Amino acid sequence: MDDILLPDIQTAGGPHEVVEEKNNSSRRSGLSLAVGQSIPTNCHPVTPETKPLSHLEVSQKLKDLLGYTLEVKQSEIPHKDAGKGVFIDGEADVGTVIAFYPGVVYSPAHYRYIPGYPRIDAQNSYLITRYDGTIINAQPWGIGGESRVIWNGSGVSEPMPNVEGTDKGSDKIWKMLSKPLDGTGAIKGEILERRNPLALAHYANHPARDMIPNVMVCPYDFPLTEKDMRTYIPNISFGDGEEVKMRRFGSFWFKSWKSGSAGSNIPILKSLVLVATRSLCDEELYLNYRLSNSKQRPSWYTPVDEEEDRRRWS
Repeated sequence: MDDILLPDIQTAGGPHEVVEEKNNSSRRSGLSLAVGQSIPTNCHPVTPETKPLSHLEVSQKLKDLLGYTLEVKQSEIPHKDAGKGVFIDGEADVGTVIAFYPGVVYSPAHYRYIPGYPRIDAQNSYLITRYDGTIINAQPWGIGGESRVIWNGSGVSEPMPNVEGTDKGSDKIWKMLSKPLDGTGAIKGEILERRNPLALAHYANHPARDMIPNVMVCPYDFPLTEKDMRTYIPNISFGDGEEVKMRRFGSFWFKSWKSGSAGSNIPILKSLVLVATRSLCDEELYLNYRLSNSKQRPSWYTPVDEEEDRRRWS
C-alpha cells in the first residue's frame, strides 16, 4: 500500500523521516532561537503526506497489484432485508486474506462502554465477537473515507435512543450488575488509512438457504511493533490498550484476581480478517454468522450447520 499511496520521495530515511525532519525544523526555527522562545511541542501524531488519490483510485491500483479488490453494492441474496453486500472484484486463491473487520475494539473489561449497552445489537448490525470475548464495532467506520487521518472512532460514543419501558428482565439484570458507562474521550486517535479498500468485512452477508459460505472469520493479533504497517490496520482499541484479566461466568464477565501472565510481552491489537475458503472470482462474499440458537434469530437467518452454531455458543 505504501507503493500506492506515498509520494515518490527518494531519501535515506524514507518519506516518514522527511515529515519528521520538517516538523523538527519548524520547532527549531531561526526566529525562535533569536527571541529566546521555543515553539510548543506538537503532542499529536503527524499525518504523512500521501498521494491525492480517491478511494476508488486506490481500490483500482490495489487490484492491479494483488489481482483483486473489494466493492460494496446491493446484495444478491433474495431477501428484502439483505441490504448491501461486499463483493470481490477479481480473483483470489483459497486461504487468501480477503478483508479486514474495521472499527473500535472492546475487551470484555470495556463492554459497558459500547454504545447502546446492554442491548448493543438493537440498532447496530456491525458487531462481531472473537472467541476470546473481544468485540469489534464497525459501525463508526462505515464505508471508509477519502484520506489518511487521525481517527478516534468518531461517532462511537453517540448515545442510542432510549425507549421507556422496553427493558426486558434480562436487560434489567444486566444494568443492575453492570451500569452502562460513557466512553467519551477514552479512545486515543491513531493515524489510519481510511481509503483501505479491504476494510469492508462488516458488509459480508450471511448466506441464504442452499448457499454455501465462501469466507471464514479468523482472529489476528497485529503486533504494534510493526510501525510501518499500523496505518493500514483499520482498528483502534478502546481505553489505553492495557490488558485486563477477565473471567467468564455464564453470560457475565468479571475481573480476575489471578496474577501473572504466560503470554508475550509484545503489545498487540486484536483484530479479525476474512479468509477465502475456496477460490473466488467476481462474486459476493458470504460469511456464516453462527448466531446463537438460544435466542430468537431474525427471519432471514438460515443455519448453515446447527451443530456448529451450538458449539460456538456452548
